[in-house]
Parts: sequence; C-alpha cells; structure tokens
Amino acid sequence: MSNPSQIVHVFEAEDIWVTSGANQGDALGLAEDCEPGDIYQLHRAAKPRRLVLAQQGASPTVAEGSEIGAPGDALELIARHLLITPEGDTVDILMICHVATGAHYALPLSPMAARFDYTLLEARDDPGEVRLSDLVCVAFTTGTMITLAGGAQMPIEQLTPGARVLTRDNGPQPVKLVAKATMRALGSFAPVVISAGVLGNEGDLVISPHHRVFLYRRGAQKLGDTSEILVQAKHLVDGENVWQREGGFVDYFALVFDRHEIIYAEGVPVESLMVSEATLSLLPEELGREISERLPDLAHRQHFGTEATRDLLDRIGREKLFRKRKD
Repeated sequence: MSNPSQIVHVFEAEDIWVTSGANQGDALGLAEDCEPGDIYQLHRAAKPRRLVLAQQGASPTVAEGSEIGAPGDALELIARHLLITPEGDTVDILMICHVATGAHYALPLSPMAARFDYTLLEARDDPGEVRLSDLVCVAFTTGTMITLAGGAQMPIEQLTPGARVLTRDNGPQPVKLVAKATMRALGSFAPVVISAGVLGNEGDLVISPHHRVFLYRRGAQKLGDTSEILVQAKHLVDGENVWQREGGFVDYFALVFDRHEIIYAEGVPVESLMVSEATLSLLPEELGREISERLPDLAHRQHFGTEATRDLLDRIGREKLFRKRKD
C-alpha cells in the first residue's frame, strides 16, 4: 500500500492581494517581494482550483484529475507566508510554482474567507518541513481511550455514530461519524507518541502529527495572547517525552461532530476533526472522501484558540508544558 494521492484546492496567486500597505495592489508573491505588515484579502470572485498531487522521488508532480497542468508536470514549493487575522488566528500559505508554465498558485493550509483582512507576519523562501505530498491528517490511533458523556472511557475503534462523548464546551455530544484510514507510518503520517503522564494523560496518547492538543494556561503561565492554546502534536516532539513512531502501517480514526469540539483522549483535551472545504481537501483522500460522501453539507467554524507555532515552543521551552514524569 502506498500513500494516497493528495487532492488540494489552490488559488491563483493574483487572487490574494494587498489591500493596504507598502505593496498595495500587488498580488501575493515571492518572499523577497513581500513586506510584513501588509494587509491581504482573498478576492471575492476567487475560485479554488483542484490540484491532485503525486510524489515522484523527492519532488511532487501533477496527477490525473487536476485542473492545473498535465499529469507528470513538475511542481515546486517556492515560498511560505504566515498571516494573522484580527482575532489572532494564523494562516499558513504555501506558494507553488507550476514549472512548465511558471504560474504561481497559493495553497492556504487553513480556511480563508473573501474580504477578510489578513496581515502578513512573515514570508520565507524556505518552506521548512512542509511537503506537498504530506499535508494534513487529524486522527487518533487504535486503542486511544475517549471519554464518554458519563465519564467512562471507550477505545476509539469501538465508537459508533450516536455515541455520546464528553466535550469541554458543549457537554455530551453525539458522534456523527467515525472515519477510518490505513496509512504507511512514514513522514507526516507517522504518529506522534505523547508518553503517559507528560500532559497528564493516563496512557500514551498516540495521534497524527497535525492533531492539535488543547492547553489552557492563564496568568503567568499564559503562552500567547489568549489563555486557550492549540498545539499540533508534531510541535511537541522533543525526542524523549514526545516522539514520532515510524515504520509499518497505522490505522487512523477521525471523529466528527456537529461542531468542531474539544474532547478528551487519554484524559487530555484535544480537538475533533474540523470539517470544511479547505481541511477536507488536505486530508488523505480515503478520509476526505468518506466524510464528504456521508456528510456532504457539514461545515465547521474553528474552535476559538490561538495556535502555538513551533517557534513559540522553541522560545518558551517544551519542558514548561510537560509534567514531570514519575519513573
């Protein structure tokens, strides 16, 4: 079994443009041409275009079914932009070059809405660790204990639609869908293991790298501008308390509710899968297709909370988040 093709939706670079700032009127461009502080908007008439990715060696290529280019065309990741909304939510945008034509496309890794302001924080020509073929998987692994409405716990693989799960903000809520996919445990599909006790978890919490853990820190312990912080599991990896487990295959289970919820896995608050056109397009095709077919009209708003970046955790030190382990 090989990693599935990735279906993403991109915008033409010209669809995201500066409405106020030093480069007013210019489209989102190369890192060297961008000015932090400029305010961008997604054009009201912007239409996302389907791009299907295949992996040929280390470089992504266009696959069958794309609205851009022809199968086999080379793609290059040439920039990464970090923007922020007035509410403090961040949006990563990857700039992709279709090598054959030189055309540039923007891939937002979080939902963007037309006519909303997005302030540029940072533009880099080095995209870092992101690869186009390994984008997003938000799911639990087999055996993860989920807290039910009455306080009992049940392994994720035994949950069925209608089961009532305890949520942090909305009390008991019925599960709408439990979606499953089997993946090779490689790269960004290799699960992250948060060892028992590190975040107060009762057992090892094993989740996909992009799955976000909810942290509540107020007063002197506050990590950002808000007390509520969402941290991707991969950003917690320190090689000792939290580590990535590669090799073989992994069964992933995604939980879907009427809303984007904070639930409890191994006693730790974590997010459920947020369903939107943008996030579905970034999921492994097997998961995205099942959710789209079974819940075609479902769309979520993201749970409130500031997302902590890797840079923030590097600055403050992950040990400030971890509880001391008892040997």
